[in-house]
Amino acid sequence: MAVKAGLPVSSCWIATEALKGLQNQAIGLAQALGVSYVVKEMKKTNLVRKLFPSGDHGLKPPWPDVLITCGRQSVPVSMAVRDASKNHTFTVHIQDPLTEPDSFDVVILPEHDKLRGENVFVTQGALTLVTEEKLAAAAEQFKPLFKGLPQPLISVLVGGKNRHQSFSVASVRDFAEKLRMAAANTGGALAVTASRRTGEKNEAVLRQELTGVPSYIWDGQGENPYFGLLALARAIVVTSDSVCMISEACSTGKPVYIYELPGLGKRHQQFCNSFIKSGRARLFTGSVEEWNCPPLEDTRKAAEFVVQRYTAKLNRCEDRNGVFFRF
Repeated sequence: MAVKAGLPVSSCWIATEALKGLQNQAIGLAQALGVSYVVKEMKKTNLVRKLFPSGDHGLKPPWPDVLITCGRQSVPVSMAVRDASKNHTFTVHIQDPLTEPDSFDVVILPEHDKLRGENVFVTQGALTLVTEEKLAAAAEQFKPLFKGLPQPLISVLVGGKNRHQSFSVASVRDFAEKLRMAAANTGGALAVTASRRTGEKNEAVLRQELTGVPSYIWDGQGENPYFGLLALARAIVVTSDSVCMISEACSTGKPVYIYELPGLGKRHQQFCNSFIKSGRARLFTGSVEEWNCPPLEDTRKAAEFVVQRYTAKLNRCEDRNGVFFRF
């Protein structure tokens, strides 16, 4: 849901690497702010050096009123645009920039990162695209896919290995066994979508292990029914590797179960534990039940913080005659 106050801006850029996890966080914030935006994908290169004078990647005047960046690769871009615009562009960076927060107008990061400051907004999870409106639309669009499956519907969001966590064939089989237990114990069905990190071999094993279980497993063809799974589930099971998927699942306000993959690092363990302690998630051991859980509203709250900081900066730029001038 967009912040009602909105922002009095005519242009907004989103600059991130070409990674959905980064782009979706920035887009989610822009949509919550109710602003129109243009996405500019960053390549892994020296962006500041390329920024001037050639204006590579479309980064050239006129500079935007607001620039939203996400991820480390876009940090120098944010700082360079802020300088080039003579502090006119209001810069918002998502995730820990690994530099002082006063290099930006706003920094938004999850609580397991330690950076703090007056202009830092701390979230429990990642910013998301999840809104009540998107879920309602997805429910209508994807409902036919699950027609005839017994209820309740347990949606399963499958990730894969990352720098720290592994997802071996043995883990896939253990995961599948617990999913079979959940479906049998509830009398319901599974709705499964895998990610690119899952891998073809693991996905094939998962399909084989779930043979005979009432289920829908996305085959990778056509539009990913991911939002449909979020919208129509009575409960959601998600692997522990993805901060974004856990945050998206918890943004629905539905019971969320986290299946821990081997190699969960300290920071990621803290992240998962924060959702469990707040009552938004439980560990997945093969049992699923319903409980009342508060939806994660980090994106809306972060947008409200941005509006407050933008308004405060605008007010500081008021001249003695009460006439606003550009930052």
